[in-house]
Amino acid sequence: MPQLPDDLDAVAVRTWCSLALEALGRERAEIDAINVYPIADGDTGTNLYLTVESAAAAVEAVFAAHETGATAPATADAVRAMAHGALIGARGNSGTILAQLLRGMAGVLADGGDAAHLRLALTSAADAARQAVAHPVEGTVLTVAAEAAQAARGEDPDLRTVVTAAYDGARAALARTPEQLAVLGRAGVVDAGGRGLVAVLGALVETVTGQAPVRGPRTASGNAAKTPVTVDGGSVVGLPVGGTPVEGVTEGDLPASAPVEGPLDCPEDGSAGPAFEVIYLLEARDEQVARLRTRLDALGDSLVVVGGDGLWHVHVHVDDAGAAVEAGVEAGRPYRIRITHFATESGHDVRVQAEPAQRAVVVVVPGDGLAGLCTEAGATTVIARPGEPPASGELVDAIRRAHAREVVLLPNDAALRHTAAAAAEQARTEGVRVALVPTRAAVQGIAALAVHEPDRGFDEDVVAMTAAAGATRYAELAVAERQSWTMAGICQAGDILGLIDGDVAVIGSDVPHTARTVLDRMLAAGGELVTLVLGEDVPDALADALEEHVREGHLAVDTVVYRGGHQRAPLLIGVE
Repeated sequence: MPQLPDDLDAVAVRTWCSLALEALGRERAEIDAINVYPIADGDTGTNLYLTVESAAAAVEAVFAAHETGATAPATADAVRAMAHGALIGARGNSGTILAQLLRGMAGVLADGGDAAHLRLALTSAADAARQAVAHPVEGTVLTVAAEAAQAARGEDPDLRTVVTAAYDGARAALARTPEQLAVLGRAGVVDAGGRGLVAVLGALVETVTGQAPVRGPRTASGNAAKTPVTVDGGSVVGLPVGGTPVEGVTEGDLPASAPVEGPLDCPEDGSAGPAFEVIYLLEARDEQVARLRTRLDALGDSLVVVGGDGLWHVHVHVDDAGAAVEAGVEAGRPYRIRITHFATESGHDVRVQAEPAQRAVVVVVPGDGLAGLCTEAGATTVIARPGEPPASGELVDAIRRAHAREVVLLPNDAALRHTAAAAAEQARTEGVRVALVPTRAAVQGIAALAVHEPDRGFDEDVVAMTAAAGATRYAELAVAERQSWTMAGICQAGDILGLIDGDVAVIGSDVPHTARTVLDRMLAAGGELVTLVLGEDVPDALADALEEHVREGHLAVDTVVYRGGHQRAPLLIGVE
């Protein structure tokens, strides 16, 4: 039996994230089924799962990057990664609120993970989440978080006591939500977001005690509350609570098929709300965000702004989507913009959906420049920004957004192999025929996309794209962060590394010389076409110099150059 933690160190945080993901995976269908406030849009459980998936992936990345030995990563690194991952991967209102809860906890747990710090962390989390919502409503996840923090107060120094008290307080608060929010009482269900938070806290109990807690909400008297779903032949089915899940027509980086989660502060009278949901990540200073809150609050409702330290997640419902995005542009740099349009017919939300295309390509790209290139070629793109690899849910969203019967998925990163496989499997359960071409680099994805022909048979098209990708050798330049041993020798911090097919082959002192050496090594084995993808800070003069270098040394080889925008590597190279 593994040793139980005396405080929340990095290993405990990693375990917590893993158990929370498992718990939400088990319960997300039931949580989706009870999502009735303010409409039965049925995606709260899924949104929470995808948010925690992103948080867990960020924590795993910290462990993967850590040079293992006798020690684990610092607790501060783990909790901050958890909060950052949740922020960038947040889905819907529930995920956005959970991201702020985790951020509030991380700010305290970074200084210590004992019982006293955890009490403060729970209070900080509840306060931060409430402040992030423009018009809070009781009987929601905000109430559950506040009651959990209240129940955990005291002087007991035992971490297990604090965690169990917080969980029991959350369950009791969850059981009371139908009394606080009339729409829940009429439907006979508890708050879906609150139930998700109970699952996350239950995972924390299991982390520190080694035992899974009692599932489901509790009444004030301590008895298990009746599960707010019906059971038919032993299988859980959702309550017939009315309303149709909304599927929007989106713009930007997120899917047309993602249903929009209801806000925490919408009117209960069923009156029609704004026509659009707008969500984006925003790079901006604190004072700019304060003005943004005021402007967005005047434009619409359901306003939730979470984050800090220059990165924010913005969610709002408005009638003028352009004005909401424009407000973000004035405040800073918005990206991963999602705009979902709601259509209303006979008082019910309806899906606005065109006939699906026969075939589409979904491609992961490392920067905005390649995203534009691939979009022009007809592909649906997912941007993998530095330090922010897409989760499987984001890839599933992109497959849905492609809206086709057949989809070819190009992950363009060896590290995304399992994530892409999980996304493909999920999409197949939704009736989409998905082929995963295991591209390991963006230049392989470009080669595959270049030979894509939607008019030929699916299998034939996949074979041709796979062959083109496999025939493309790839390389990239990187800057060494620390002294390390590599396949090419020992590098020092600041050295320029030339990686060929994923392995360090060249260690240089500057980008131009290292790039020429990498090209010569790759072309020594032959080639007909060189592809260069330049990062945003790389001057055009480097591309000109490398083109000339190829012409002089390899007469029969052509060169094409693309601007990759903001990407991890200053230069990507492909040789076909």
